[in-house]
Amino acid sequence: MSTAPDVYQKQGFGHAVAPKAPYGLLIIDFVNGFADPLTFGGGNIDPAIECTRGLLAAARTRKWPIAHTRVVYQDDGADANIFALKVPPILALREDAPQSQIVPQLQPDSGELVLRKIHPSAFFGTSLAGWLSQRGVQTLLIAGCTTSGCVRASVVDAMCHGFRPLVVTDCVGDRSLPAHEANLFDMNQKYATLMPRDVALEATAAH
Repeated sequence: MSTAPDVYQKQGFGHAVAPKAPYGLLIIDFVNGFADPLTFGGGNIDPAIECTRGLLAAARTRKWPIAHTRVVYQDDGADANIFALKVPPILALREDAPQSQIVPQLQPDSGELVLRKIHPSAFFGTSLAGWLSQRGVQTLLIAGCTTSGCVRASVVDAMCHGFRPLVVTDCVGDRSLPAHEANLFDMNQKYATLMPRDVALEATAAH
């Protein structure tokens, strides 16, 4: 019986898409609530946050456009949506709530975009696509959490907007390791290039 990778290969999935300059970096929802296993965290999210420190430092040195996202709902919950119906505790992530703040290790610098969002995708209902296009970004390196949720949704939308998504595999995390692995596999077959951090930085070092 054929294994799943054999089926994908035979059907023509998984072709390599080489990174192409200019580059940008998107860091998705690395906020305190997703770093806390008692709130929305767990799995390999903490190691992914630590690995992203080096990725962020390199992006700053190379002067790439850098965007961060936070999940932020109104204090009165008036902007509650279907996502909030599926995950009601997400409404606790409000503007001033400690759990909605970006983790101390990855605090944005001046000139870096910080987007508030209420949907899984960093692109849906935000200015991200236009902001990246204005800066000429061709390949978008992506870090953040969760791999099976907001990362995947953002990867699909990045591709749909004409960017080349490059998922930095050791800089994305999920509370569920099986979900993390399954979604990395699927994104690699259909939507994105996947590389660990050091390989990604080497592949993009010329620009």
